[in-house]
Amino acid sequence: GRTSNTAAFRRAVRHMQRFGVSGGAQLNVPRGRWVTGSFNLTSNFTLFLEEGAVILGSQDPEEWPIVDSLPSYGRGRERPGARHISLIHGDGLSNVVITGQNGTIDGQGKMWWDMWWSRTLNHTRGHLLELVNSSNILISNLTFRNSPFWTIHPVYCSNVVIKNMTILAPLNAPNTDGIDPDSSAHVCIEDCYIESGDDLVAVKSGWDQYGITMAIPSFDIIIRRVSGTTPTCSGVGIGSEMSGGVSDVTVEDLYIRDSAAGVRLKTDKGRGGYIANITIRNITMERVKIPIRFSRGANDHPDERSDPKAIPKVKDVFISNVVSINSTKALLLEGIKEAPYEGICMRSVRILGLASSVKWNCEFVSGFAEGVTPVPCPRLQNNSSSSWCSYSSTFLSGN
Repeated sequence: GRTSNTAAFRRAVRHMQRFGVSGGAQLNVPRGRWVTGSFNLTSNFTLFLEEGAVILGSQDPEEWPIVDSLPSYGRGRERPGARHISLIHGDGLSNVVITGQNGTIDGQGKMWWDMWWSRTLNHTRGHLLELVNSSNILISNLTFRNSPFWTIHPVYCSNVVIKNMTILAPLNAPNTDGIDPDSSAHVCIEDCYIESGDDLVAVKSGWDQYGITMAIPSFDIIIRRVSGTTPTCSGVGIGSEMSGGVSDVTVEDLYIRDSAAGVRLKTDKGRGGYIANITIRNITMERVKIPIRFSRGANDHPDERSDPKAIPKVKDVFISNVVSINSTKALLLEGIKEAPYEGICMRSVRILGLASSVKWNCEFVSGFAEGVTPVPCPRLQNNSSSSWCSYSSTFLSGN
């Protein structure tokens, strides 16, 4: 747990690259504590952590090299310019499995969180695992802990399955999102437990004009049977960086507790892009302050070139079978004046334990709600939308 094994990990993966054309290779990490800096994976490859194996992120920032920013962000997410690479990284890969017998990958992120709190970061922090421009990925049966920044970040990827994962970070650790599919398609996230200082799962697709220019959307994403807690953020968030577009996302069978929000759509002027055809169903929440929230106006942009006239479009959001116990507020739905959110359909949504004086807060949204408690705002009592909402809800619920 003290000696750096960076050279050994890098040498092992380089050795295994030669077997990619003849069936692939597997790197077994045995029981023990193995300190390493960043290392790259290869195609047709399995990284397997045996029971009791722990990979520890190096405490030497030099072992997290600086790499170019992502083109859909135009800069580091936290600091201008380049960024630190992730602890485990891959670019342009196919057929990669990261799994094991519940071994652990621990980013030892406190060093990075301290730099964030003290405002001494020179470059954006690295992720625990980032795969770029890659396909046919399976991540399963491991525990990820203490990521410096977002924990699992597939970006420009397709055919990604993330299942049976435990992801843990202190609840005050900044920006330690659990899983962030970003400009990625055909993604399944299921049967995961996450504790985080930020969103448990966040679907993204690039930041302002850089995301608009790249125009790589996130779509066909399933998030199911995820549970956990985040006192400052959301169980599942869409955005706020969604400038390449997000569509065809299903969020179902969640259990969120002791959190700031359950499910949240986050956009802003300047983002552009769209959020469309989102299905949210079978959600249970306890002690969640705001169960469902649509928010705007983060005033969070990469640079002065962001165009305030780039207005995101939000439409066709289907929400059904939601129960929230001991919430602080009713639903908070804030659209954008220049482009109201349309086609909001809610059925069987119960927010329990609120004071009788608590009301919904809605602005610049339209749609229909039925069977919801407390009584919805007038903007969701549009009878002309009722038949459309009933049909859509029945179809999307599989009934």
